[in-house]
Amino acid sequence: MQTSPRLRLPRLLVLGTDSRLARGYLVVFGLSVLVMLVLPDSPVAMAPMLLTAPLSLFGVALPFGPGTEGGGPGEALAVGFWAAWVLLCALVNAAALGALTAKRSASAPVRSNVPARNLLAPAIDNWLARAYCAVVAVALGFFLYAVLLSPDPGFAGIWPLITAAPFSFLAVPLSLPAEYSGIPGLGTLVFTVGVGLAGLVNAVLIGRLAHRLRGEGR
Repeated sequence: MQTSPRLRLPRLLVLGTDSRLARGYLVVFGLSVLVMLVLPDSPVAMAPMLLTAPLSLFGVALPFGPGTEGGGPGEALAVGFWAAWVLLCALVNAAALGALTAKRSASAPVRSNVPARNLLAPAIDNWLARAYCAVVAVALGFFLYAVLLSPDPGFAGIWPLITAAPFSFLAVPLSLPAEYSGIPGLGTLVFTVGVGLAGLVNAVLIGRLAHRLRGEGR
């Protein structure tokens, strides 16, 4: 039986705190925030954003946040909104990890015995994961258009990196050797495949979380 929409936030809290994996993630996130406050100018200050990706990175599209000019209440409101958004993103990610270890519901339907189908099904059998896959596909399509057809691709690769983060960042070091291998287009191919796989991993996690929030076992 599906849960009421009013119960989904408490369900999110339960999933985000009811397993060692989820609690461990929240501890690491808390430590990263402490490091950010102590060493704000260090490269490790980006750790909270990376740990809460991809949702937290979508905030770059907003016209305000940390560094908003003007000072006073406007700047305080922007920073407060950013902090609340990152905390919510951390809770969502913790809940997604909790969904991996949550016990199967006794009323959950029996799935196919094909392991690969069971593993990948959450990425396509619910609207939330499908919508996310569509966003990743659009970002990759824009990247491929910019690289292959546009005279100036610029920083087109940043959008697929953001949408499929944090695992997508692994595609950068993996594609560099291919880029300089002398084989035309190999670097682009490796980067695209790497980001696509990263997006698929995220979609599976999102799908499993969506099922758990509805009270379904997977």
